[in-house]
Amino acid sequence: MTAVASTLVQVDNLAKIFDVSAPWLNRVVERKPRQFVHAVDGVSFAIERGKTLALVGESGCGKSTVARLLVGLYQPSRGQVRFDGQTTAEALASPNGRDLRRRMQMIFQDPYASLNPRWKVEAIVAEPLVEHGLLQGAAAVKQRVGELLESVGLAAADMQKFPHQFSGGQRQRISIARALATQPEFLVCDEPTSALDVSVQAQVLNIMKDLQRQRGLTYLFISHNLAVVHHVADEVGVMYLGRLVELAPKRELFDRPQHPYTRMLLDAIPDIRMTGRSRTPVHGEVPNPLNPPSGCAFHPRCPHANERCVQQRPELLQIRGVKVACHAVEEGRI
Repeated sequence: MTAVASTLVQVDNLAKIFDVSAPWLNRVVERKPRQFVHAVDGVSFAIERGKTLALVGESGCGKSTVARLLVGLYQPSRGQVRFDGQTTAEALASPNGRDLRRRMQMIFQDPYASLNPRWKVEAIVAEPLVEHGLLQGAAAVKQRVGELLESVGLAAADMQKFPHQFSGGQRQRISIARALATQPEFLVCDEPTSALDVSVQAQVLNIMKDLQRQRGLTYLFISHNLAVVHHVADEVGVMYLGRLVELAPKRELFDRPQHPYTRMLLDAIPDIRMTGRSRTPVHGEVPNPLNPPSGCAFHPRCPHANERCVQQRPELLQIRGVKVACHAVEEGRI
């Protein structure tokens, strides 16, 4: 199979700009200009069938916006997303848009907010089945809901309960069961374990890995937890202020990180083996996205920054087998 044929999701130069200006009258009275946030700014990547791409980065770097752009919850300001060879924006607007929605689903971050507290679990998990007209008859729907709940480690009898009767980990399993109802090929997981206890996180992640093996699922996994990413990902993309700064296979990224920001994220993980390798302390905070720095957005926090970094924004280039956007790496200074 060729590389093109095995690619399920292709993202090209994706961007999303939000208008966060004050109301018109306030701007006139206070003489304030309009303000825009470049939440996602020219992101490109591909995900192969049956694989997991993880996007990591600090809060506010644009990871969740990418997730929402991929499933059509946001319209891109620039660029495009292609799913199985077709542009999603055009496909979702066409009469066949329902079929595409069936093939891609999303698991949200907060299981407490993403489940309707007034509905029983049966109605929650059955909603996609009914909405897409996948099954006819209440008995068939009920049987399928039971199978879906059992596939994520719950009992079929749990369908008669309400969400408040479950723990956080169990609620997230219900969310996964609901996402699987349409038999999707692609799941976008927006920090699906960040609201859960560490012990419960492992259970949910193992269920997701088992389901991927059984069903050949393709994942985009959003997280700020590198330990979680190490457990689930095949490839990792590191985002900073709306842009990808490094894109590499998991083993390569964890063993030989190239970008100074990736190194900083990895060095922030406690080293229980005390290997003695030199570690870069975490400097500064993410800049205000309303007023991003010139040139490379990371330069105010980077120990390797020079005048070129201040003035010129680096492109994502193939260097030493991985994609990196860094002048210092390109010039061999680190």
